[in-house]
Amino acid sequence: MGAVQSLGLPPAQGPHQVGCTDVMVGLTRKGLFFRLFYPCLPQEGVEQPLWIPRYEYCRGLADYANLHWKWCTPLLSVAFGSFRVPVSWNGPFKPCSSKYPLIIFSHGLGAFRTVYSALCAELASRGFLVAALEHRDHSACATYFCKAGDGEPGAPEAVLQEEWVLLHRVPAGRKEFHFRNPQVHQRANECVRGLRLFQDIDHGQAVTNILHSDFDLAALKDSVDMTRAAVMGHSFGGATAVLALAKEPAFKCAVALDAWMFPLENALYPKVVKPVLFINTETFQTAESIAKMKQLSSRNSQTKIITLLGSVHQSQTDFTFLAGNLVNTVFQTRGPLDPYKGLAITSRAALAFLQKHLELKEDFDQWNDLLDGIGDSVIPEAPLCLSNL
Repeated sequence: MGAVQSLGLPPAQGPHQVGCTDVMVGLTRKGLFFRLFYPCLPQEGVEQPLWIPRYEYCRGLADYANLHWKWCTPLLSVAFGSFRVPVSWNGPFKPCSSKYPLIIFSHGLGAFRTVYSALCAELASRGFLVAALEHRDHSACATYFCKAGDGEPGAPEAVLQEEWVLLHRVPAGRKEFHFRNPQVHQRANECVRGLRLFQDIDHGQAVTNILHSDFDLAALKDSVDMTRAAVMGHSFGGATAVLALAKEPAFKCAVALDAWMFPLENALYPKVVKPVLFINTETFQTAESIAKMKQLSSRNSQTKIITLLGSVHQSQTDFTFLAGNLVNTVFQTRGPLDPYKGLAITSRAALAFLQKHLELKEDFDQWNDLLDGIGDSVIPEAPLCLSNL
């Protein structure tokens, strides 16, 4: 069975304590839903949020894994339902005179807004605002929006109704690219709308969180550095980040974790002129995918491709910390690389890249070597079996 790993999400290592809250804006599917991670003030008696916020997500995960939901959903609830995220739920926002840079984060296929909590919290602990979106393009394992029950805008909370948006598979007889390409465009547009929402919040415009959280978004007024915004994502979210970077001039750079490049149309690549950091795992990528990344790195010397040796596709998600040995054997959530070391390498490489391209005055440049694939368990570009194109 291998070595026993203590299951649970690791606490963030940066100088800031981390708070988080859920934000939903708009009473239609075209609104936004995200979990916001942010630097917060210390407090006693901290409430930590559940990692899986609703039972419905367990059923969504069962559907995504193509397992029978009636028996798999309660098993997933038992396996993952009690884990908590080591952050302060609705903790008091920590003001900053110099403003915090912003990261919009896009999840992978079959995931949801909390699946990257360890990484998002780590980035927030280093002084970032991180908005982890939950996409409504039918690529999340499950999500929902709220609508007014009587059809009237601005209806009180008592008559709001939830409508769930479930995972859709590629219809029989339809080419996958023609199904996934519109999805990645919707996802990228949601990232852009997220950025613009934070512009409104920073300018002091009233933004209604229909979830009626104890966290007041007005606390972020004049605290979001909109001149230092980046987009980040994993897998399908990695492709989403690349596309959003091309769509929105305010995004200065992108970090793509094990990006699934397949959904992006070939005509996009010449339009991606700003730098991208591709942090790949050892086992997921193909020669074709690496070739698409190299189209971007050949045009921009600041675009970097590195690979974490001993990692698997799920190594960049929270599942790598939470899955026991049996679940890991079935779903391969971990490779030989220690999950804590993998998180450290991923976050440090991202921070070094963000410091350079957001022009931050931090000490993240101490990890610049990682951007060239120099360091333990990291190599430049791809393993030899993929890089000889």
